[in-house]
Amino acid sequence: MNRSPLAPARFPDLPAVAGVDVRTARAGYKAWDRDDLTLALFRPGTSVAGVTTRSACPSPEVEWCRKALVLGTARALVVNAGNSNAFTGQRGREAVEAIAARVAGAIEALPSDVFVASTGVIGVPLPIDKAEAGIDAALATSGADWQAAAAAIATTDTFEKGASRRLSMGGHDVTLVGIAKGSGMIAPDMATMLAFVFTDAAVLPDALQAMLSRANAGSFSAITVDGDTSTSDTLLAFATGAAGNPTIESLDDNGAEPFAAALADLCRELALLVVRDGEGASKLIEVQVTGAVSDGSAHRVALSIANSPLVKTAIAGEDANWGRVVMAVGKAGEPAERDLLAIRFGATQVAREGSAVAGYDEAPVAAHLKGQEIEIGVDLGMGSGRATVWTCDLTHGYISINADYRS
Repeated sequence: MNRSPLAPARFPDLPAVAGVDVRTARAGYKAWDRDDLTLALFRPGTSVAGVTTRSACPSPEVEWCRKALVLGTARALVVNAGNSNAFTGQRGREAVEAIAARVAGAIEALPSDVFVASTGVIGVPLPIDKAEAGIDAALATSGADWQAAAAAIATTDTFEKGASRRLSMGGHDVTLVGIAKGSGMIAPDMATMLAFVFTDAAVLPDALQAMLSRANAGSFSAITVDGDTSTSDTLLAFATGAAGNPTIESLDDNGAEPFAAALADLCRELALLVVRDGEGASKLIEVQVTGAVSDGSAHRVALSIANSPLVKTAIAGEDANWGRVVMAVGKAGEPAERDLLAIRFGATQVAREGSAVAGYDEAPVAAHLKGQEIEIGVDLGMGSGRATVWTCDLTHGYISINADYRS
C-alpha cells in the first residue's frame, strides 16, 4: 500500500528507555517477508497500567491483560501482528497461555508478568508453534530500535507510528516513548487497536493507571476512522523506575502533574498518527463541539459528526455541504436546538441560529477544504460542554483495502 499522504516526513529519532529491551522477530503469521512479533523485556519492579476495548467480544489477549493489570507489575510484552486471535475459543486462550509461559520461563518471571497483544484477522486461532518459534527467535536477537518495533506490530498501516517526550523530575531526566498501530477498525471506546508507552519514570501502578486513563480520554478515546471498535484494542503503559526520580505514588505528589501532562501529550500525538493513517485517508478532520449541555454530550455529538459517512465523503470531495453536519447533530440523540445551532468550516461561519449566515460566501470554505487538515466547528448554544474528536475522510481507498483484507 502507498504511504498515507497525511504521514509525517519521517519516523522520529526516539531515545532508548532505561530498563526496556526491545526485540523483533518473524513468526510468520501471514505470508509476508517481515518481522511480525515484537518482544519488550522490562527490569524487575516495572509498573504497568492499561485500558482495553469495551467490545463485548474481546480477544483472549485482552482478557489476559485485564487479569494481569490487577497485579500492577510487568516483566515483558509480546505483540503479534497478522492474527488477532479473537473469537477463537479455548484454542485462542491456550495460545496466550503458551506465549506467557514461554517468555516467563526464559526470563525467570511469572506468566502474569507477561502481557500479550495481537492484531490482524479475527476468527483464526494463533498458531502456538509459530508464536513460540517467534519468541525464541526474538530472545536470541540483540536489541531492535523503536522503528523496527513499530513496524513489527503493524497490519494495514502505511507508516510506523512513534513519539517521545522528555522532562525533568526531582533533578532526574525522565523519558517517555510510545509506539502505536492502527489504520482501520478504529472507533475506540478506549484506545486504538494497539498502543504502548514506555517510560523510565518511577510511578506506582495506581498512579500510572489514573494518569493513563485520563490521557486516554483526550486522545485514543477521541479518534475514529470508520466507527468500528476492535475486539483487540489495548493501550498499555510500562514504568521501569530506572530514571531514579522520586517515586510518584499519587496524583498529588511532586512531579505527577508534569508527568501526566507529558503522557497525555504523547498519547494525543500517537492517536493523531493513527487517524493520519486511516485506511484510504486523504484529509485529517478535527471536529470541535461547544455549547453542549455537558462534556459527555458534546463528545457524543462530535462522534456523530466524525462517524457520518455523508460528512466524511463530503470532505473527501471537498464539498462544503454543511447540511450534512446539521444532519449528524440531529441524529446524535443528544440535546440540541435547531435555532441555536451554529456551524463553521475553518474560520468561516457558515450557519447560525438555524440558517445560513447572511451573505455567506462559499469561496473561503472551498479553499479550506482543499487542504489536508480540515476543521469543523459546531456550537449548540445550550451550555458549557465541549469536546474535540479527530477523524479522517472516507474515500474509495477504504473500500479497496477492506474488500480484500484477508487475501
